Amino acid sequence: MSPTSSHGVQLDLVERPFTERGSRLLVTAAPDGLRVARAEYETPLADTTELTALVLRDASGHPLPVRSATPVAVEFTGGAALLFADPATLVLAGHGARASWRLPDGTGRSLVLDGCHVLHGPPGEWSPPAVRAAAEARWADWFDRMPPVRPDLTGCARTAWWTLAVNLLPFAGREGLVPSKYGYLGVWNWDALFHAVALRHADPALARDQILLLLDHQLPDGRLPDVVHEHGVLADTTDLPRADHARLAEHVGSANGARPERAPVPVTKPPLAAWAVWKVHETDPDLPFLAAAYPRLVRAHAWWFAASDPDGDGLPEYLHPYSSGLDDSPVWDYGPRAEPPDLNSYLALEADRLADIADALDRPAEAAGWRGRAAAHTDLLVARRWDGTRFTTLAAGAPVPVRTALDLMPLFTGRLPTGIAGALERTLRSPAYWGDRPVPTVAFDDPAFDPEAMWRGPVWLNINYLLIEGLRRSGFPGTAAELRERTLAMVRDAGGLYEYWNPLTGARAPRATSGFGWSAALFVDLAAEG
Repeated sequence: MSPTSSHGVQLDLVERPFTERGSRLLVTAAPDGLRVARAEYETPLADTTELTALVLRDASGHPLPVRSATPVAVEFTGGAALLFADPATLVLAGHGARASWRLPDGTGRSLVLDGCHVLHGPPGEWSPPAVRAAAEARWADWFDRMPPVRPDLTGCARTAWWTLAVNLLPFAGREGLVPSKYGYLGVWNWDALFHAVALRHADPALARDQILLLLDHQLPDGRLPDVVHEHGVLADTTDLPRADHARLAEHVGSANGARPERAPVPVTKPPLAAWAVWKVHETDPDLPFLAAAYPRLVRAHAWWFAASDPDGDGLPEYLHPYSSGLDDSPVWDYGPRAEPPDLNSYLALEADRLADIADALDRPAEAAGWRGRAAAHTDLLVARRWDGTRFTTLAAGAPVPVRTALDLMPLFTGRLPTGIAGALERTLRSPAYWGDRPVPTVAFDDPAFDPEAMWRGPVWLNINYLLIEGLRRSGFPGTAAELRERTLAMVRDAGGLYEYWNPLTGARAPRATSGFGWSAALFVDLAAEG
């Protein structure tokens, strides 16, 4: 592998910073040169700057611009390079060039390169050839483990695979994959499960660690936390940063009632842990892992019915916007708790996956019980929420008019009556949801549709992924294949692994973060199917 190829991944130092697996340091470009900042939980990079205005010049004082940036190195004209000696140590290597930069307090620094200089990190002696060779070997090993994809998807898949590597950081004795080093420095519940789906292709043990980070921090009542981060966990509204309360007040209408001074509201994420555990197990069977995870998964499943069903009708609700993963969905404009059809679809599917796990552990009676629960819960969802045309969403106990992609999620159960499943598939393929770049999170023709506002219209890759699975499970392989192809093409052609996309243009929505973990993970998994 040549040092400039790094398997074809080029870093623009804006959306794709120079960073390293296990490192909190990010090198990005700015008008006055390169800057180095440190990624921290819920903290803007502007507040964690380590140095700015890094510029290299030749002996005559002429600037030496960056000529290429890859996962291995940032290469300057004239032969100097910026490399990671280890996750905490950035070094400048070269001879003759003068480097200058500023510290956060404005103090200037400069030196003439003569070998290897530690730009940031603990003092030490480093050999430039050895540092480069080690970086090349690390990245060659990582890219060699990427699952094969077809040629037209290779470039995007390699960028996605790089994204997964650099978003790995140490957490609580394990290596956790964060959603993005641009502010999302924690292991989020839903994200971790999607990340595990991709990591199972190359490193099943690392995939299992994503799930174990959640199970290790399970609360006494069985709930899984929303976030595991460097300061602990986020598991109820008292743990939320102040900025999140302000954000909810701005974007989520009357749902901003969960203020810290009120009784704490549980905060978690949709129940898909057993689904993820089973996916990893199918790729790399591990009965001891299943045996250890199973009782914790059972307790997590039971929590929804014991603690998140305030009206006692057998159909749990989301008690907080963050628990749904749909932070600013218009369903939250109607009240402080909501029950879109996805939640109980996930719970039915989870019961089926718990049955699979019980079967694998040679517990046939438990497996039969779980399958009976999956069937009964699907029947209850149909009986109480199917109105003959659509599955209704409740907020604060009353139906809401907004139509979202979650109305289609009962397909995920694979257990709907044939006529209802067919009606949902036709709705998906109708102009309300089916375009060149489906699926909008709010129907195209709904008054609440906004193509650039987070969960109010943009395409999210995880929703598409779950619908693709649901279509297959419900007997619509052709529609599933077409949705998969349109999804892959949208991501491939957009130029980056974003948090969400404008469904009308296919471009990154303005507020969507880049280098987003679950977009990278689910793109790889969909692309790996051939």
